[in-house]
Order: sequence, then structure tokens, then C-alpha cells
Amino acid sequence: MSKLVFAALLMFSSFAFADAPSNGIDNTLDHYLAPIATVFTQIIFYAIPFAGTQVPLIVIWLIIAASVFTAYFGFLNFKGFNHAVKVIKGDYSNPNDPGEVSHFQALTTALSGTVGLGNIAGVAIAVSIGGPGATFWMIVAGLLGMSTKFLECTLGVKYRQISPSGKVHGGPMYYLRDGLAGLGYHKAGKFLAVFFAICCVIASLCGSNMLQSNQAFMQFSIALGSEPHFFSDKGWLFGFILALIIGFVIIGGIKSIAKVTEKVVPLMAGVYLAAALFVLLWHFEQLPAAISLIFKSAFVPEGVVGGMVGVIIQGFKRATFSCEAGVGAASIAHATASTKEPIREGYVALLEPFIDTVVICTITALVIVITGAYTSVDGIDGVALTSRAFASVIWWFPYLLSLAVLLFAISTMISWAYYGSIAWGFLVGNSRLKDLSYKLIFCIFTAIGASVSLESVIAISDSMFFSMAIANIIGLYLLAPQVKQDLKRYQMKYLDN
Repeated sequence: MSKLVFAALLMFSSFAFADAPSNGIDNTLDHYLAPIATVFTQIIFYAIPFAGTQVPLIVIWLIIAASVFTAYFGFLNFKGFNHAVKVIKGDYSNPNDPGEVSHFQALTTALSGTVGLGNIAGVAIAVSIGGPGATFWMIVAGLLGMSTKFLECTLGVKYRQISPSGKVHGGPMYYLRDGLAGLGYHKAGKFLAVFFAICCVIASLCGSNMLQSNQAFMQFSIALGSEPHFFSDKGWLFGFILALIIGFVIIGGIKSIAKVTEKVVPLMAGVYLAAALFVLLWHFEQLPAAISLIFKSAFVPEGVVGGMVGVIIQGFKRATFSCEAGVGAASIAHATASTKEPIREGYVALLEPFIDTVVICTITALVIVITGAYTSVDGIDGVALTSRAFASVIWWFPYLLSLAVLLFAISTMISWAYYGSIAWGFLVGNSRLKDLSYKLIFCIFTAIGASVSLESVIAISDSMFFSMAIANIIGLYLLAPQVKQDLKRYQMKYLDN
């Protein structure tokens, strides 16, 4: 298979060299991609005017759902934190339980899909558009999203399918189809499942995949300096090399991915957080003022289009893209956890938004705010803004950030390759050949992602990413009563004695 991936990518690169016009393959790819991005954005992010700003209906959809589930499950996002930590530690683990990976591996695999450039580029975008106050609303969105993540990942395990060989297939496609069928909504459940699977496949190819590749190349270029260099107009070549790395990892399936993520996720988080905390300590005296500015700007924003509503929208939008609560993709990874108790894996999953958004995104935002980097931004430049903040303290920090960004990008892409492959199998059937065909396509899109402009990548990734939440949240509303009953039984069995 490794040779097959290499051959396909080699054909792609040969085609690129042969047919690239005089203005470069990067510009040509962006020329064709931009109109598609515009159409997707207009459909998925249809907005209504409110308080002087345009509010996307999909963001309201996610905010309401997260708030409802938080109340419905009795603020389990706070009350269940300690139990979640115990499960991660292995206090309830049983090697004989069905599944493919441990609770910790399932968590790191899911985290590798969420702890990525959304924490670096996404936060920078939110702060550059919505100001420092967007950070506060990102934290709120992360806390509320813990309840949504608990629900969808519990369902992922509850309705998963395990083949005779032990391979697990789970996620929204399965609980939408089978769960809603159990409620009598056979046709509606099947339609929503197929809709979600299609969105998931496109999101895996055009969303997290291309965005990660794009931003990794941007930070790589920043590290090489502003002067023209060999890779200046060869984003596709950088993507080609990155695709080779991804191809070698994703071939082994979830067990291979989990073995990588359980090592890469702690490493990448450690490298990035160590550098970020150094920056904060460097500006320790300004830290109270920065925190105060974030809270003040959340309610009394200045110079932000749409005022407070505009800040809230930016905060919730980027937080959702970062932690994926309501999107449903992470439940595909959590469905593989070795457990007989779906609720137990739900507890594990609620830690994701806390780690991803409440901790890592907040620290990133503080670095951007405390260094004042956001005040000199000219348009959206994503990871470049974060890099500028790091460089303001120590000139070589962008090199360290480049390593973190590369690790973030690789880990996120390999997780989304798995998500997309499960959705692909749901649509076209599960076979080795069909699985390999998807992974080949995924690697090719990785190469393409580094070649297009950030604007086009963000437009496509956001629209396809958020479109998954449409079907998923409908299913969550309908299936939440089942999970609430299961939660009561679980708590009586494990927590009340």
C-alpha cells in the first residue's frame, strides 16, 4: 500500500510539473477553488441580520444545542469531570471489553483531530476579527460543548458495529440510521445518516485536511524568512511531502493511528504549551491587564463589527471549529474504545473541549493579546499572527512553533483520515480496496491544500465542517432521552455506592 500511495502522489506531482501554467500551479488551483468556496459559504453560513451584524444560523443552531444539553444533563460537564479523569487513569478498564483501543488512546485520537491549527490559526482569526473579547466566548462555548460531546460520543459507542474480525465502525452515521430507526424514523434516519456521511467525507478532504496542510506550509514559509526561497511558490510540493508522511501512517487503520497519537498528542501539546507559557511569563506583569481586557472586551467591545453580538459569533464559531462539539466526528474515534459502557466513554469525551478550547485556545489567545500582536494585523493571516506574537519575545520561537504546527497538522490529518474512511465505508461499503481508494484521495488533497489561499481553504473547511452539525444535532435531540436513562442507570451502578 505504501508503494501505491507513493505512485499516486508521484503521478500528481508529475501532472503538476507538466501542466502548471506560467502563473504557477498554486494560483491556478486557487482560481478554480475560490468560486466553489463562495457557493458553499453562501449555503451553509446563511445569516440573518441582528444587532448590526450578520448572524449565521448554523452558529445559533450549535449554541442552542450546547446550552440545552448542558441543562438537560444537569451540568454534567462540571459534575462529571472527576469521574472522567478516573476513567482515563484506567480505574474502570477491563482488557476483555469489546473495542480496539484504550480509553486514553480513544481520547488522544479524538484530541489529535481537535487539538490542531484551530488552536493556533483559528484563535488568531477569532481575535483579529472579534477582538480580545472573542476569547471569553470561546471559553464559554468550550464549557457548553462538553455536554454535547458527552452525548454524541456516548451514542457513538452505543450504536457501533463490531465485525467478526474485531474492526469497529461507529459514529453519527450509525446512531442516526439505527437509533432513529428504533424510534420509528426509518427513512428520516437513513437520509440524515447518508447526509452526514457525505458531509464528513467532504469535510475530511476539503476541511481539516486542506486547512492543516495550508497553515503548516504558511508557518514553514515564515520560518524560512521573507526573502524568496525554493518553496516560495511551491506549496503543492510541501503538501506532497506531507502527504507521503500521512500516507504511511493511515494505512494501518485505527490501531496504527492510536499508537501514533498517544505519543504525538502529548508531545505536540507539551512543546506548544511550554513555548506559550514562556511568553506569558515573559510578560507576567501585563498578564492581569490582558485578562481584564479579554473580559471587558467580551461585553464592551470597541471597533468590532456587530459589537457584542459580533464578538460572540466569532468566539463560538472558532471554538466549534476547534473542539468540534456538535459536529459529531469525534464520536467515530470514541466508538473504538474498549468498553461495555457507552456512558463511560461519554465521560471521557467531555474532557476534549476542556483540554482543547478552555486550556489550549485560551493560552494561545493570551499570548496574542499580551504581546499586542493582534493590534497590528492587516486582514486574516491565521497562524502568521500567532507566529508574530511568539517572535516578539524570542526571535527563534517561530522555528519552535513550526515544529508544533507540523505536529498539530499531521496528528489532525491522520485522525480525519480515519473519520473520512469510516464515513466513506458507510457510503460505498467496507472493503480493503475501497478503503485504500479513499486514503489515496485523501493524500492527494493533502498536497493540494498547501497550494491554495487561506481564504479559500477557510471558506470550504468551515462550510463543510459545520454542515455535519445539521444532521448530527437533529439526531442528538431525538436520542438524548435514551442517553439520559442510560446515565441514570450508570450513575446508580458506579457512582452511588
